[in-house]
Amino acid sequence: MSGPVNTALDQPGAAPRRTPVVVRLLVVATFVVILNETIMINAIPRLMDSFQISEHAAQWVSTAFMLTMAAVIPVTGWFLQRVTTRTAYATAMGVFLAGTALAAAAPIFEVLLLGRVVQAAGTAVMMPLLMTTLMTVVPESHRGRVMGNVTMAISVAPALGPTVSGLVLQLGSWRLLFLLVLPIAAAVTWSGFRQLENVGEPVVSDIDWFSVAVAALGFGSLVYGLSRFAEGEVGLPIGIAAVGVALVGVFVARQLRLQRSGSPLLDLRAFAHSTYTKALVLMSVAFMAMMGSMILLPLYLQNVRSLSPLETGLLVMPGGLAMGLLGPTVGRIFDRFGGRVLVIPGSIGIVASLVGFTQISMSMPYWQLLGLHAVMMVCLAATFTPVFTLGLGALPMHLYSHGSSILGTLQQVAAAFGTALAVTVMTLRAEQAVETVGPVEAQLNGMQAAFTVSALISLVVVAMAWLLPGRPEAAAQATSHPAAEPTLEDELDELCEHGPKPDTCTC
Repeated sequence: MSGPVNTALDQPGAAPRRTPVVVRLLVVATFVVILNETIMINAIPRLMDSFQISEHAAQWVSTAFMLTMAAVIPVTGWFLQRVTTRTAYATAMGVFLAGTALAAAAPIFEVLLLGRVVQAAGTAVMMPLLMTTLMTVVPESHRGRVMGNVTMAISVAPALGPTVSGLVLQLGSWRLLFLLVLPIAAAVTWSGFRQLENVGEPVVSDIDWFSVAVAALGFGSLVYGLSRFAEGEVGLPIGIAAVGVALVGVFVARQLRLQRSGSPLLDLRAFAHSTYTKALVLMSVAFMAMMGSMILLPLYLQNVRSLSPLETGLLVMPGGLAMGLLGPTVGRIFDRFGGRVLVIPGSIGIVASLVGFTQISMSMPYWQLLGLHAVMMVCLAATFTPVFTLGLGALPMHLYSHGSSILGTLQQVAAAFGTALAVTVMTLRAEQAVETVGPVEAQLNGMQAAFTVSALISLVVVAMAWLLPGRPEAAAQATSHPAAEPTLEDELDELCEHGPKPDTCTC
């Protein structure tokens, strides 16, 4: 997917007014598949009744999705460079459709779990495909606006997931969650494949199957161990996470070796670009703090304030919608003024909102909770869009797919680590407090402590925000769009302008 791109957006001086068709099609498809990442959250009780399984087993419909994403995303950097845009799109959506159909018809829980794994495999390809295509076809001067539209889709989808599932489950079986998505995804797939055009040229390269296996086992084990640890298990999950860390180390060493002698599965030379690395740290820490708060707030509303899952989803939905709807505006501001005017206030707002959540109580007004959540989501929108654009924009074109894959992989790890950290801090503090107060008050104290830790961690976001430049690095832009070789006429003009001029020169 690296190569010359024939698009009006690449012409100097062009002033595109609309998002390129290829990006709009991929945004819609990505919205549909990402919606399914959170759509099963409210269906756990229904699954327990339908299949006669425990809550721990039912939680695997979400855990398996996250594990598959963590295992597959590292491979997408190589995959996207090796195939055409249409092939990548058809593969991702075809796999997603197959998984959705399998889950909808699942006669037993194991088949449902397999359907979720297949769904996640397709979803894992879509996000890097969207980001790589965007960075390839949209020039630097307009990326903020287009990335804002992308942010609108990828932030609204997970925010709407619990609310949509809560509404659908009021109508009938959990199977409706898949039966409603299936025709929509099929229509999006057909429409997209008819209109989608290839971007760039595939680059043929060998695949290192050892790297594939180590990446899947390493990142999968790490995310699984952290997830199980977050659910209260201590012994085995820590060991599994430690094995995951060791395997990730082996994977990194293997990629560094392949960079010298072959084709790496995931090109780590992206880290040589300082702006990308800073953006990656900021995104990972912000995502970790966000996921921690996303697990804590529903627990608080349901366990302490006794709200239903549907009421909880409706209360947090405005924040998610605000985050998404502000995406295009944030993008336009970035294109005009650069990233610092957005990222620095946004990072400070994230810390401020988390500090506000440390004050939750048994009687905090719901409007105040809604306001704090909305502030956090808006500040995340003001941060994510510029940071995505600055980070990936700092890379040369041939590293776009690898940079997107690294970012997606670390997001999965950050989500698992943020959740595990928040639940661990809450549990430990609650166990200490239960000796002096009741169980509900103890859990509330634990949540306050967990929000405090999230607020402290998010200070790293502020530090990284100050270090980021306002615009992408000039070196990366020069690498992405190398200058043409000077012609003889150019050299003569240069000589006439700056060289010694004899009396006969008429320049």
